[in-house]
Amino acid sequence: MRILTRYILRELLSHALLGGALFTFVLFMRDLGKILELVVRGSAPLTDVFRIFLYTIPNTLTLTLPMSVLVGVLLGLSRLAADSEVTAMRASGVGVLDFTRIVSIVAVGAFALGLANSLYLAPRSASALIQIENELKQSQVSFEVQPRVFYEDFKDYVLYVQDVVPGVGAAQWKHVFLADLAHPASPLITTANEAVVVNGGNQTLRLSLHAGGQHQIAANDPNQYNISTFTDSDLPISAGGADDTHITRRNTPLLAMPLRELMRADAPDRILRRIELQKRFSYPFACFVLILVGVPLGLSSRRGGKSTGFVLTILLVFIYYLLSSIGEAVARQGKLPVVAGIWAANLVFAFAGVLLLWRLSVETIPLGRLASMGQWIAARLKRGKTQSESEQAETVSTDRSARRTIWGFPLLLDDYVMRQFVTNFALVLSSFVALSLIFSFFELVGDIIRNRTPLVTVGDYLLNLIPYMLYNLAPLCALIAVLVTFGALNRTSEITAMKATGISLYRIAAPVLVLAAVLAALLFTFDEFYLPSANKRQEALRSVIKARPAQTFLRPDRKWITGQTTGGDEPLRIFYYQFFNPDMNSFANLTVFEFQPGTFALQRRIFATSAHWDQSARQWIFENGWQRTFDKESVASYQPFTVSLFPEIHEQPNNFKKEFATAQEMSFADLTRYINDLKQSGFDTMRLRVQLNHKIAYPLVTLVMAILAIPFALSMGRKGSLAGIAAAIGLAVAYWVVAGLFEAMGNVNTLPPMLAAWSPDILFAFAGGYLLLRTPT
Repeated sequence: MRILTRYILRELLSHALLGGALFTFVLFMRDLGKILELVVRGSAPLTDVFRIFLYTIPNTLTLTLPMSVLVGVLLGLSRLAADSEVTAMRASGVGVLDFTRIVSIVAVGAFALGLANSLYLAPRSASALIQIENELKQSQVSFEVQPRVFYEDFKDYVLYVQDVVPGVGAAQWKHVFLADLAHPASPLITTANEAVVVNGGNQTLRLSLHAGGQHQIAANDPNQYNISTFTDSDLPISAGGADDTHITRRNTPLLAMPLRELMRADAPDRILRRIELQKRFSYPFACFVLILVGVPLGLSSRRGGKSTGFVLTILLVFIYYLLSSIGEAVARQGKLPVVAGIWAANLVFAFAGVLLLWRLSVETIPLGRLASMGQWIAARLKRGKTQSESEQAETVSTDRSARRTIWGFPLLLDDYVMRQFVTNFALVLSSFVALSLIFSFFELVGDIIRNRTPLVTVGDYLLNLIPYMLYNLAPLCALIAVLVTFGALNRTSEITAMKATGISLYRIAAPVLVLAAVLAALLFTFDEFYLPSANKRQEALRSVIKARPAQTFLRPDRKWITGQTTGGDEPLRIFYYQFFNPDMNSFANLTVFEFQPGTFALQRRIFATSAHWDQSARQWIFENGWQRTFDKESVASYQPFTVSLFPEIHEQPNNFKKEFATAQEMSFADLTRYINDLKQSGFDTMRLRVQLNHKIAYPLVTLVMAILAIPFALSMGRKGSLAGIAAAIGLAVAYWVVAGLFEAMGNVNTLPPMLAAWSPDILFAFAGGYLLLRTPT
């Protein structure tokens, strides 16, 4: 292999590996939370954690391998073209076809790797993920039941426990209420003073109940009521609920199928199988068609260099996967043959690539505005350039005494460092937002076509999605901006010059740290006043795009709620209803359970086919029902009624109007009130309490990342901005894995909410502070 070939390949591979890591990171982070939460819930060993991460990567690589080839070709050749190396090579006899031949070596390697991945690794990884998920569910069941919370994750059961005493391999529950909802109209009620809970295997829990009883009523005959009491009783219940957390995607069973299963002609979902079969070949083949487009465009981007290549990469990735998603959606609807729909993007890019190669062999391809945009970006990223003479003269003549400073800040040097940081931050943030919008659009293309959603609605959705992306991507972009800024200052020896004038490293870093702190405060303010309303709008628009009912914040499925007790001898009440109209303040099929305060024995049960609130009397009016009082194993009294009042039931209608909203749709103050309201009614608030602390901890990640990035940037020497971006990806992966793990542990009550939210910030702040203190100043 000639030296020139090795040189070009080295340039391409360095950019391709970095681009592949970046795209894989963006796609992989979407599944990180679900993976870590299932691991925490199942108490999986470290080997399972490693296997889950390892098995998730192949299906992500199916998409990112073609992207990485395109990134390597465009950025690598754009850099060579900007430095006039392409001109020198072509002057020495290296033609367009020679460049294509050299680049095809990378494409062949990527195609072989992609084909092996899509035909062998990815299906087996998807199958292994399914197997791990089943193993985790069947081998261990977490004792995450929280006191005074209605727990509905058991199959056909609703559980309420007043107190939980954790133990090794077992847990002890105090005052247990268990409703068997196999027949929702007449649930079987089991109560117990206490229970010892152990894992029963095969995804079950075994409850050893003590001092309790069972109550059951015939659905067709309210006069028939059965009571039984027990001193000790064992009860196995299934822990598999309808909303189990999955580490796999909805289409994972299809991804796990071998080729022979996909080629079955008698399968009921044969169209979906044929689509998956064609995709396993079309995506690896995309490596060839993308270089046909990338080579002529990369060789023609003399102005702007790698920045022009970056702009072209985003544009081409968007176009290719847009065509691919549209073709798949049309093929699913049967409006186009499967082969034509899946391979349409490759055919279009192959034709465009051949046309561009022919055009480049005749004359240079004018990139116009794209080259100008890349040139503008390159100018903003350029370091070490001196100002023009007029600018220098103006700077020298500036009256320093006229500058407004507070305790000597900011100086001219601070302005310079802050300007570099802000420019890098804005460019990186805009690039990441653009990539995220592209991926979000790809996910919805099928729904847009199937439901014929107007483009105005799609555009409105994407616009309202931008604030959410800005908030979530800002800390990562701040990390990259600090690495690039200080890496560039170090590479051009500007850091050395500043130190030579007596300015310490801490003083040089001060303006960036101040900006990071200001950015953290702005993120909190943004989340407090604007982001919740934007998130509500984008969720409503997403429901329109997916043609599902508009989201309501009233949860109709919440049919269990505890009453408000004032303490003392007042009994605990649990309300169960099949329907509640919040506008009319009326119930349908309402049952009220009353329990003795000390023993938790059921002492009274009230049922009414309807009940409504009388505002003038400020009481609930129960209609067409009955009440029973109990004395151990017998019914002490039975009183049917047509209309009845129970003044002791003092719960107001607002107690039953509990809204459901995600944490991202509420401000800090709103979320605090929401949590307090739900806790009074026995709802699970652990996740919300973690998110409440997260609303303060997450904006501060910006400052933590800045502290951590400075010593890393200075340790890279003269390796350049690409090394900074690679280091940023590594640090970001480490932080989000740690943060996701702590958050998942908080969600399942393994850690206190404050510790779960703040631990990642504290750990990485200590690490950054330690490294910064060890850096020569």
